[in-house]
Amino acid sequence: MGLLTYLAIAGGATGAVVSAPLVLTAVGFTSAGIAAGSYAASMMSAAAVANGGGIAAGSLVALLQSAGMAGLTGATTAAVAGTGGTVGFLTSLII
Repeated sequence: MGLLTYLAIAGGATGAVVSAPLVLTAVGFTSAGIAAGSYAASMMSAAAVANGGGIAAGSLVALLQSAGMAGLTGATTAAVAGTGGTVGFLTSLII
């Protein structure tokens, strides 16, 4: 592996970890709760209808809201970094 590959992996991992909280906020998973009229609100509404009026613990909406309010856990940060690094590596193969 060359220098470009290492830089792509590091850039992908760093970019993913830095952008994850920004993306969560942009789609409506904020530290104050789900923003009204946002994509997150639409997801929550659909999940509530599917579950008979409530949001199931451990569901995607619940996990994203938790991350939006409290931030990413260490394990989640590692998973996001690993995914970003993988995307960076695959991108280096294309370039």
